[in-house]
Amino acid sequence: MLESNIVSISDAQKPARPDLRERSLRYGVGALSDQDLVALVLSTGQNGSSVREIAHRLLVSTAGLTGMARMGTASLAGEYGIGPAKATRLAAALELGQRVFREAVEEPRLVLTSVDDVQRWARPRLATLEHEEVWLLCLDGQNGLKAARRVAQGGLHGCALTPRDVLRPAVRAAASAIILLHNHPSGSPDPSPEDIEMTGQLALASQMLGMPLVDHVVVARNRACSLAELGVIP
Repeated sequence: MLESNIVSISDAQKPARPDLRERSLRYGVGALSDQDLVALVLSTGQNGSSVREIAHRLLVSTAGLTGMARMGTASLAGEYGIGPAKATRLAAALELGQRVFREAVEEPRLVLTSVDDVQRWARPRLATLEHEEVWLLCLDGQNGLKAARRVAQGGLHGCALTPRDVLRPAVRAAASAIILLHNHPSGSPDPSPEDIEMTGQLALASQMLGMPLVDHVVVARNRACSLAELGVIP
């Protein structure tokens, strides 16, 4: 019979439930429980147990995430349904979380309140490049730098940058305000007509979204130009 040739996949062999991935994409991983997060890292079950069952059992046996983080990779591998490969993935995920925490605690927050502040951030990264790059700086409510994203390469005119290209990552970063900057390899920071037009469009669009464009700074080798100081930004 044809049915006899069909090989079924047990629940233990199936990857973590697709709804976990869908929920994480739609609502963010912060909306998932500890058990769900561990299940996503483990990916598959084992020994007749589903991946969520193994995740629950592991959390109980280690007394939660803190206890799990204290265990070495070898100890995790000895837990029920884990093994070396899954233990390595878990240890790596836990180490990433610890590094993020240490970085947030140890590194002073960069506050950008002037063109000079923006220049000090931008010059080491952009001033000596032989090509143009466009960067978005996302700020919090106190002008602290939340995120920096390269949104284009090749210049404002050459890459046909639109306000949507800039605002999409700003929305994802939950920015309170934004700063746009790019470099001029020619050595002159004077804005081009395309720079001015794009800045005006972005200022209007960002204001409508409640994350105002604070400045657009053009960086060259020896100096920089602020379009806010030129009056381009209302």
